Amino acid sequence: MPHRPIFHHHLSRYLPQPANLRNLPAGQHAGADYTLVHAGRQVRLGPVAFWIVVGTLVIMAAWSVTTATYFAFRDDVLTRLIAREAQMQFGYEDRIAELRAQIDRLSSRQLLDQEQYEQKLDQVSRRQATLESRTATLGALADPATTGAIKSRTPLSAPARAAPLKPAPLGDAGKSTRDTRLDGASLDIEAALANVEASLDRVEARHRAYLRSMEDGYRLRAQRMRGVLADLGIDSRKIAPAPKSDSGTGGPFVAALPPLSAVSFDRQVTSVKIARAEMEQLTRSLTGVPVRRPMAGDSEVMSGFGVRIDPFLSRPAMHTGIDLRAEVGDPVQATAPGIVTVAGWSGGYGKMVEIDHGNGFVTRYGHLSEIEVKVGQQVRLGQSVGRVGTTGRSTGPHLHYETRFDGEAVDPQKFLNAARKLNDLM
Repeated sequence: MPHRPIFHHHLSRYLPQPANLRNLPAGQHAGADYTLVHAGRQVRLGPVAFWIVVGTLVIMAAWSVTTATYFAFRDDVLTRLIAREAQMQFGYEDRIAELRAQIDRLSSRQLLDQEQYEQKLDQVSRRQATLESRTATLGALADPATTGAIKSRTPLSAPARAAPLKPAPLGDAGKSTRDTRLDGASLDIEAALANVEASLDRVEARHRAYLRSMEDGYRLRAQRMRGVLADLGIDSRKIAPAPKSDSGTGGPFVAALPPLSAVSFDRQVTSVKIARAEMEQLTRSLTGVPVRRPMAGDSEVMSGFGVRIDPFLSRPAMHTGIDLRAEVGDPVQATAPGIVTVAGWSGGYGKMVEIDHGNGFVTRYGHLSEIEVKVGQQVRLGQSVGRVGTTGRSTGPHLHYETRFDGEAVDPQKFLNAARKLNDLM
C-alpha cells in the first residue's frame, strides 16, 4: 500500500512526515525522524527539534492571543485608569482649594480683627489725649483757697499698641484648633482694651466729679457772700461791678452760657468758669466793703452805735459810730482799700481821716493824735492811717470808728461781725 501522510495536505507543508514508519520494527517508532514538506522541499527534524518547534509555535500562539486580548481591552483599562487619576487629581485640587479658602478666611478675619483693634486703640489714644488736656484744664481752673489744688497724678501711660496678629500655620491641628487659638488671642486683646477703657472711664468720672465739686464750692462761697451782704442790708448786685482794667477792653456782649452742642466736660468747664467769675466778682466787691477791724487785736467796744446819753451834755444823743478802747499812739488801720477824702481837723471828730471805699462805702477814724495820710492818697487794706489819741469831743484815749453807706451811718458792729463769717472766704 502506498505511503499516506498523517496530516492534512495543507499542513503537510509544515508538519514532519515520518519516513518508512510502517517498515520500522516495533520499539523503534519513538526515535523516528520527522520530515517537514513545503513546496516540494523536505526538512528532516529529530524528535527534540520537532518538539522545540512545536513548543515555540504554541508559545507564539499564546503570546498572540494575549497580545490581541490586551489590545482589545487596553482602551477600556486606560480609560478607567485615566478617570481614576483625574478623580484623584480633582480630589487633591478640591482639598487644596479648601485649604486656600481656609487660609483666606483666617487671613481676612485676622486683618479685620487687627483693623478693629487698631481703631479701638486710636479711640483709646484720642480719649487719653483728651483726658490729659482736660487734666491741664482742671489744673488751670484749680483754686487752692476754694477747692484745694489738684494733686499731681502720674499721667496715664499710652496704651501699648497691640502687635498685628500673624496667621497661624496650617497643619494637622485642624480648623477648630486654629480658630480656638485665634479666639483666645482676640479675647486677650479685647480684655486688655476693655481694662484700658475702664481705666479711662474712671479718670473721666473723677474729672466730672471734680468739676461738680469745684462748681459747688464756688457757688457755695458766692451764696455765703451774698448772705453776708444781705445781713448788712446790701444788694450784692449793686456792689459787684465789672472788673476794671488799665488797658482798653470791650467787644460785643455774648452771654456766657454753656453751648448745647458742647460735650459734657466743656459744658461743665463753662459752668465752673461762670461760677468762679461770679465768686471772684463778689470777692472783689467784699474787698471794698469795710468788714475788717480798724485796730489789731480784739478791742473792747466802750460805746456802741445808736442813741446814748451824751457824755458832755448828759442827754440823749445819736452816736453814729462805735468807740473802741485803745492807748494813745496805737496804730489805726484802713478797714478796706480806698481813697482818702479827709485828713485833718473836723469839729467834734478832732483829727480825723475819712476814706471813700467806693460803691457808697465810707469810713471815718476820729480823735486821732497823728494823721499819716493825706487827701487823695490811695490806701490799701490794713495800711496805717494814723495814731489813737483823744482830740475833739473826747473824754479819753479811744478810737471813734464810723461806717457809712450811701451817706447814711450804719452800725459798724454789723460789719465787724460779718468779718468773722468772711474770714474763711476772703
